[in-house]
Amino acid sequence: MATRWWCWRRGCSWRPATGRPRPGRPGCAGPLGTRAASDTRAQMPYFSLLKTLTSAFPNVHSISQFHQRTPAVCCCSQTQSGEKYTDPFKLGWRDLKGLYEDIRKELCISTKELKDMSEYYFDGKGKAVRPIIVVLMARACNIHYNNSRDVQANQRAVALVAEMIHTASLVHDDVIDDASSRRGKHTVNKIWGEQKAVLAGDLILSAASIALARIGNTAVISILTQVIEDLVRGEFLQLGSKENENERFAHYLEKTFKKTASLIANSCKAVSVLGCPDPVVHEIAYQYGKNVGIAFQLIDDVLDFTSCSDQMGKPTSADLKLGLATGPVLFACQQFPEMNAMIMRRFSLPGDVDRARQYVLESDGVQQTTYLAQRYCHEAVREIRKLRPSTERDALIQLSESVLTRDK
Repeated sequence: MATRWWCWRRGCSWRPATGRPRPGRPGCAGPLGTRAASDTRAQMPYFSLLKTLTSAFPNVHSISQFHQRTPAVCCCSQTQSGEKYTDPFKLGWRDLKGLYEDIRKELCISTKELKDMSEYYFDGKGKAVRPIIVVLMARACNIHYNNSRDVQANQRAVALVAEMIHTASLVHDDVIDDASSRRGKHTVNKIWGEQKAVLAGDLILSAASIALARIGNTAVISILTQVIEDLVRGEFLQLGSKENENERFAHYLEKTFKKTASLIANSCKAVSVLGCPDPVVHEIAYQYGKNVGIAFQLIDDVLDFTSCSDQMGKPTSADLKLGLATGPVLFACQQFPEMNAMIMRRFSLPGDVDRARQYVLESDGVQQTTYLAQRYCHEAVREIRKLRPSTERDALIQLSESVLTRDK
């Protein structure tokens, strides 16, 4: 029986493709159905990852279910509120006008050099994904609770705090990674040096903490301070690795949650706490943010292999050069066990990075990581559909789809 192949195309959901894609062709996915029976190496990964993936997706009871359920239809189906599709970013920006001006007011710095460093990334050129998600979640929860379509001032403040914490983490990450470019321009540490960059990141975090304290809700303060702890623990996880393959994948997913998804999950929970007293709604908001956040990072890890530097605004293959084994690498390692040694030595020998990249592109690591991201988005949509239908709820569903189809 002919093997069914699927191709991931920019801006589209999974579509069947005729013929076998050439290994290493950027942007193309490989198999999501089973390969020919003789190709036993292609079937290896899914049995070894059984425990991890079934834990991540309780409704998937066997690895064959995870592997063979080809998502012919995108996980984000039509909205049910009876309203037309609205661009979630345009919808969210209604409540975020003056976002970066307000953040710069929070920084309130008199020293010019420190001011320039701290405000460097608040130039309005970022995607602002996190604040958009936060204000859309705030409206969706408010409507669900008492049909109020207004975003409270404190809920908007959470969006500002989330963007400030995120930006501070970028400044610190660039120091740790010795990165030279981000968002298509030089990093803070590249221009001002590592020591000053660390201080700039610290200043942004302190300003975010003051803004958070002004919200005056102890539950919200506790929720968002957890994010800062998770960021630190996630960075520590990234510095280590595991020899056991199943432990390695679980380690990767935990790191992904702490470094990326925790901020989105806890920010969503914070605005739900401010807008609705129901703990069930708080958990819906948290689970939506958690699943979208993990999916976002999985796609980011895919783009490190399939996108070019100009699109990303930062160098590609950066994770390999930093010695990091992300989703595409871990899936590829199941088909090419010789990658294990490279992973354990963090791709430190000459030629390791190039060989590992080629192995990834010759495997179905990119495709399987993308499929895993789609499963997380499916969980996010399943959670958010529990809220009362609204334009904002539908926008959050659409935003899940944009996570999967983004190219930068």
